[in-house]
Order: sequence, then structure tokens, then C-alpha cells
Amino acid sequence: MKLRFLSLLLAFLMLTAALSACGEKNEAGDAAADAQVNAEANNDAQPAEENYDGKLVPDHSMELKYAKFFSVDYYKGGYKIAKVQNAPDDFSVMLIVPEGMSVPEDAPKDAVVLKQPVKNILVSSTPVTSLINAVGALDAISLTTYDVDSWYIDDVKKALTDNKLTYIGDYKTPDYEKIVAQGTTFAFFSTMLTDDVKAQLTSLGVDVVLDQSAQEDHPLGRVEWAKLYGAIFNKEEAAEEVFNTQDKYVEDLSKAEKTGKSVAMFYITSKGVLYARNADDYMAKMVEIAGGDYALSDVGVGETGTAKMELEAFYDKAKDADYIIYIWSMGGKPETMDAFLERAAILSDMKAVQNGNVWCTTPDYFQIQNTIGSMINDIHLMLTADESTDRLTYLFKLK
Repeated sequence: MKLRFLSLLLAFLMLTAALSACGEKNEAGDAAADAQVNAEANNDAQPAEENYDGKLVPDHSMELKYAKFFSVDYYKGGYKIAKVQNAPDDFSVMLIVPEGMSVPEDAPKDAVVLKQPVKNILVSSTPVTSLINAVGALDAISLTTYDVDSWYIDDVKKALTDNKLTYIGDYKTPDYEKIVAQGTTFAFFSTMLTDDVKAQLTSLGVDVVLDQSAQEDHPLGRVEWAKLYGAIFNKEEAAEEVFNTQDKYVEDLSKAEKTGKSVAMFYITSKGVLYARNADDYMAKMVEIAGGDYALSDVGVGETGTAKMELEAFYDKAKDADYIIYIWSMGGKPETMDAFLERAAILSDMKAVQNGNVWCTTPDYFQIQNTIGSMINDIHLMLTADESTDRLTYLFKLK
């Protein structure tokens, strides 16, 4: 009887062990099956990254605060399309193709194709060069129409001295043989480009885009063109920093009280012809942003640039201006008050002259476009400085 009981107990234990092993096996199988289902589900939810080579799939557009005459649209895979407005219905279009990617078949018709890294270009504009240099892409420029003695930007002067940048003659008469020898196929010019030069460049296979930053109605719109060049050379972050630094000056000045001081801005050519900045010119707006009033607010209303004026007419409008900013780099380069007054004796009766408030722009004022915010701040400092101040970064007082 005892032996039979032990036999039954042993059989029960063996059966229990077998059932347990079977359960563990089924659980392991179920877990493996569940893992396979989950993996398939994850694969469905997270497909492999799509290949955008040769495709223009919209992603986003560049945000701009002031600039109105260019735009940049971004596409998947790193493609970009930049547009520069030359006229209401006339645009220059650039398709920027990432390195190693092909040109999309549906690219905009007549678009200039720029394959990155963009190198070996011609730039015939000192402000454009200053912006490209500011974003850290000066090495992309191979040719310039300004000789070393014309430059006030140290990096550019050094590049010319080190033969990393080649002078090809004046923008009106460039050396086409040097352009061909360099193998350059793309150029940025200012709006001073003549039709005959453009035609000749086109015949040589050089695509030309005109920088239209001078058309911007807000001074910082000109600085914001750094973002266009940042996009072309993959320097967007640097371009943002350039713009934001200058915009900070303007934001800070917007919180300051107006000074109530008036400013006249002009120059006189070597032939004795006087030109004053128009009321809606960007330089007149710089005065207003700096907290001053432009003394010739009724001259050239609605226009940028300068207005040719008779000396007596100018005197009648500007004689009571608190300050004069004489444009040193255009029409004479006075270093002293006597040299300034030699241009016209009538100027000696102006209030600003009598009070010793005649300032001149520095030679690089119109060459360096990436620091316009700092220039505006200098005008503010001029308007609020005491008599001991005689030199700022971009302005100096005549004595």
C-alpha cells in the first residue's frame, strides 16, 4: 500500500513539471510573437527617411523682419529657392542645390543653378562683399571690381594682398579675359551694372544677379540681406547673428526719448554741385531712428537717394539745423572745418557751424553694410554727446 502511494505521488510530480515546462514555452512563444507584431507596427509608424534627391518638396520659408526685395524658400533635402525682385513683375531666381544632390526636373524655368559649395564668384559691390564677409564666406569670392586701395575692410584688403582675391578692373570695364581664365560663371553686381557689361558677361556664360538691397525702405532691410547670402553659402546661423546684433541697436533706441535735435545731410561735388539726402532716403530714416529730426523733411518726399539743390535753397532750409553730417566719401574729403567751409562761404552762417556741430562720415561708411545698426547708434551718440566727444566709430567732428 505504501509503495503504491509513492508511485502515484511520483507520477503526479512528473505531470506537474511537464505542464509547467509547456506553459513556460507557450509564454516565451507568445512574447516572441508579440515582439514581432510590435516591431512590424513600429516599422509602419516610422518609415525609413525619404530620399529627396531631385525632388522639390516644400518645407518652410525664411522669416524676414524688414527686407522686402528678396525671399528664400526651403525644401526637403536641403534645396533652396531664392528670389530677388528687380521690378514688380521681374525676379531673378536662384536654385541652390545641396552638395551631392541632383538638379530637380521641376526646377523653376530660367533659374540660375548654384551647386553648393558655391565658390569662385565675382562680386561687384562693396556692400555685398561686406555682408558675405560678415557671414564668413569671403573665400567664396574670387573676383572684384575694386582695387586694394579702394577697400576699408581689412579682410578684403588682405585677401587681395594674398592673391586670394583678384581685381579685374572697374565695373564699367571689367577684364573679361581674367573672368574667363578664372572660370567664374556667377556674379553679383550692384544696380549700377550697365547693359553692355551684362550682355558681355551673359555671352561668356556668366549668370548675373543684381543686389537690390538699396531699394529697401528701412535701413535694417539692407542688413537683412545678409540672410540671403547666408542661405546661398549655408551660413544661416551666422547671418542671423549679424542681423540680430544690428537690430538690437534699433530696438534699444526705440525705447529712448527723442532728442528734438535736427540734422542736415549733404555733400558738395568738386564742381560745386550740392546734393542733399531725400526725406525718405534710408539715411534720413537713420537720423529719425536715432532720435533726431531730418532738417530737409520736405525735400524728395517719397524718394530715396539724393536731391540736387541750389546752394541758396539748401541754406534756407537747413540753416537752423542743430547738426550737419557731411558725407565725406562723396564730393570732397574735408578733414577740418576750414576745408569744409572752402566748399561754400555761405555755410559758415549755419547754426551747426556756429556751434561746432559739423560731423563727417568715415570713409568706410558706405562700404560696410553689415553694421548699419551701429551707425544709427553713432548718430544717437552724436546727438547726445558733450562737447568733448569728437570721434565715434563711423563719424568724426570737424574742428
